[in-house]
Amino acid sequence: MAPGSTVRRFLPRVALVAALLPFAAHAQAPAPDSQPPKHHLDKPLEQPPAPPAKLPRVGGDQVKGLDFLFGALKAAPDEASAKHVEARIWALWSQTSSDTTALLMSRAKVAMEAKQFDVAVKLLDAVVKLRPDYIEGWNRRATIFYLQNEYARSLGDIEQVLAREPRHFGALAGLGMIMQELGDDKRALDAFRKALAINPHLDKVPDLVKTLTEKVEGRDI
Repeated sequence: MAPGSTVRRFLPRVALVAALLPFAAHAQAPAPDSQPPKHHLDKPLEQPPAPPAKLPRVGGDQVKGLDFLFGALKAAPDEASAKHVEARIWALWSQTSSDTTALLMSRAKVAMEAKQFDVAVKLLDAVVKLRPDYIEGWNRRATIFYLQNEYARSLGDIEQVLAREPRHFGALAGLGMIMQELGDDKRALDAFRKALAINPHLDKVPDLVKTLTEKVEGRDI
């Protein structure tokens, strides 16, 4: 788990997420045969950032390893270097000493790829119950809820991720995407900026920040 100083520095999570959850609770998933909102069709990101298909082998102390890698990520001189570091961060987040958790996560990934979201959710339910401190169980389930337009449930899982790892740029980007879907550009921009401050090389997020900055800060709020 990240040190307390990092939590205070990167995310006032209680104030931010607690404020967002009641707002998102009013969002209803559209009927299966209904059309998604118009802005949904044009969004640059289809789903929150996810780990690469193949992760490098990692070992050693996870907290110290992550602290080092986040420093390297921010200092990366180019996108190729940043993606190499990012993959190692995802590998550490995905690492588990539990064979059962690893098996459940593997099956959930297969179910997600097959778009069997209900099956994947049940598998991830078991993961978060078995290992509640394993952040990728929460993060993966948050992604599925997002894809199902169940934004309140996705926000609940994002809160769990950020409570354990406030530097989780994937969860922060997901938070921004949900706020954008709900029409709250100011909170979307805040979340995207936090994600980009941690990982300056996130795909497409700089463009989102630029667009939202023009919308939010170019008008009276």
